[in-house]
Amino acid sequence: MRAAAALAALLCASAAGAEDTARFEAAFKSCRPCHSLTPGKGSTAGPHLGGLKERVLGSAEGYDYSPGFQAARRQGLRWDAQRLAAYLDDPDAVVPGGWMSRPGGLSADDRAALVDHLLR
Repeated sequence: MRAAAALAALLCASAAGAEDTARFEAAFKSCRPCHSLTPGKGSTAGPHLGGLKERVLGSAEGYDYSPGFQAARRQGLRWDAQRLAAYLDDPDAVVPGGWMSRPGGLSADDRAALVDHLLR
Protein backbone atom coordinates (compact mmCIF):
# COMPACT_ATOMS: atom_id res chain seq x y z
CA MET A 1 0.00 0.00 0.00
CA ARG A 2 2.82 2.43 0.84
CA ALA A 3 4.51 1.67 -2.46
CA ALA A 4 1.32 2.46 -4.35
CA ALA A 5 0.92 5.77 -2.50
CA ALA A 6 4.56 6.66 -3.16
CA LEU A 7 4.17 5.80 -6.84
CA ALA A 8 1.00 7.90 -7.09
CA ALA A 9 2.76 10.85 -5.45
CA LEU A 10 5.71 10.47 -7.82
CA LEU A 11 3.42 10.36 -10.84
CA CYS A 12 1.54 13.47 -9.67
CA ALA A 13 4.81 15.32 -9.07
CA SER A 14 6.04 14.23 -12.48
CA ALA A 15 2.86 15.47 -14.16
CA ALA A 16 3.07 18.78 -12.28
CA GLY A 17 6.71 19.11 -13.31
CA ALA A 18 5.79 18.49 -16.94
CA GLU A 19 3.03 21.14 -16.73
CA ASP A 20 5.50 23.63 -15.18
CA THR A 21 8.03 22.93 -17.93
CA ALA A 22 5.39 23.29 -20.62
CA ARG A 23 4.23 26.63 -19.18
CA PHE A 24 7.85 27.84 -18.99
CA GLU A 25 8.56 26.80 -22.59
CA ALA A 26 5.42 28.57 -23.82
CA ALA A 27 6.23 31.74 -21.86
CA PHE A 28 9.91 31.70 -22.87
CA LYS A 29 8.94 31.86 -26.56
CA SER A 30 8.54 35.62 -26.12
CA CYS A 31 12.05 35.81 -24.60
CA ARG A 32 13.84 33.52 -27.04
CA PRO A 33 14.33 36.07 -29.85
CA CYS A 34 16.62 38.07 -27.53
CA HIS A 35 17.87 35.60 -24.90
CA SER A 36 19.54 32.21 -24.71
CA LEU A 37 19.46 29.84 -21.76
CA THR A 38 22.99 28.67 -22.47
CA PRO A 39 25.79 30.44 -20.58
CA GLY A 40 28.32 31.88 -22.96
CA LYS A 41 25.98 31.72 -25.93
CA GLY A 42 25.58 35.20 -27.30
CA SER A 43 22.42 36.66 -28.66
CA THR A 44 21.55 39.49 -30.95
CA ALA A 45 19.79 41.62 -28.37
CA GLY A 46 20.10 40.34 -24.80
CA PRO A 47 22.41 38.44 -22.48
CA HIS A 48 22.09 34.72 -21.78
CA LEU A 49 19.82 33.81 -18.89
CA GLY A 50 21.57 30.61 -17.79
CA GLY A 51 22.73 30.63 -14.18
CA LEU A 52 20.63 33.67 -13.35
CA LYS A 53 20.01 32.76 -9.70
CA GLU A 54 21.87 35.19 -7.44
CA ARG A 55 23.83 36.54 -10.43
CA VAL A 56 24.73 40.20 -10.18
CA LEU A 57 22.62 42.26 -12.57
CA GLY A 58 24.52 43.23 -15.68
CA SER A 59 27.32 40.71 -15.20
CA ALA A 60 26.95 38.11 -17.96
CA GLU A 61 30.18 38.04 -19.92
CA GLY A 62 30.11 39.05 -23.54
CA TYR A 63 27.19 41.45 -23.37
CA ASP A 64 27.33 45.25 -23.59
CA TYR A 65 24.90 46.36 -20.90
CA SER A 66 22.89 49.57 -20.75
CA PRO A 67 23.94 52.33 -18.35
CA GLY A 68 21.08 51.28 -16.06
CA PHE A 69 22.41 47.72 -15.78
CA GLN A 70 25.96 48.99 -15.36
CA ALA A 71 24.77 51.04 -12.38
CA ALA A 72 22.94 48.02 -10.92
CA ARG A 73 26.13 45.95 -11.29
CA ARG A 74 28.17 48.60 -9.47
CA GLN A 75 25.60 48.46 -6.65
CA GLY A 76 25.99 44.67 -6.47
CA LEU A 77 22.27 44.04 -7.01
CA ARG A 78 21.48 40.35 -7.56
CA TRP A 79 18.66 38.51 -9.26
CA ASP A 80 16.18 36.97 -6.84
CA ALA A 81 12.54 35.94 -7.24
CA GLN A 82 11.09 39.28 -6.16
CA ARG A 83 13.40 41.36 -8.37
CA LEU A 84 12.95 39.13 -11.43
CA ALA A 85 9.15 39.03 -11.07
CA ALA A 86 9.04 42.81 -10.80
CA TYR A 87 11.41 43.16 -13.77
CA LEU A 88 9.29 40.91 -15.97
CA ASP A 89 6.25 42.99 -15.04
CA ASP A 90 7.91 46.41 -15.59
CA PRO A 91 11.59 46.39 -16.60
CA ASP A 92 12.04 50.18 -16.41
CA ALA A 93 10.73 50.31 -12.84
CA VAL A 94 13.43 47.87 -11.72
CA VAL A 95 16.31 49.00 -13.94
CA PRO A 96 15.76 52.57 -15.12
CA GLY A 97 17.63 53.13 -18.33
CA GLY A 98 17.66 49.45 -19.26
CA TRP A 99 17.10 48.44 -22.84
CA MET A 100 14.47 45.74 -22.41
CA SER A 101 10.90 46.62 -23.23
CA ARG A 102 7.99 45.23 -21.23
CA PRO A 103 7.35 41.63 -22.33
CA GLY A 104 3.95 41.55 -23.96
CA GLY A 105 1.33 38.90 -23.54
CA LEU A 106 2.68 37.35 -20.33
CA SER A 107 0.18 36.56 -17.61
CA ALA A 108 1.07 36.54 -13.93
CA ASP A 109 1.25 32.73 -14.16
CA ASP A 110 3.61 32.97 -17.13
CA ARG A 111 5.88 35.35 -15.24
CA ALA A 112 5.83 33.03 -12.22
CA ALA A 113 6.83 30.09 -14.42
CA LEU A 114 9.70 32.10 -15.89
CA VAL A 115 10.89 33.18 -12.43
CA ASP A 116 10.67 29.63 -11.07
CA HIS A 117 12.59 28.10 -13.96
CA LEU A 118 15.20 30.81 -14.44
CA LEU A 119 16.13 30.89 -10.75
CA ARG A 120 16.55 27.15 -10.25
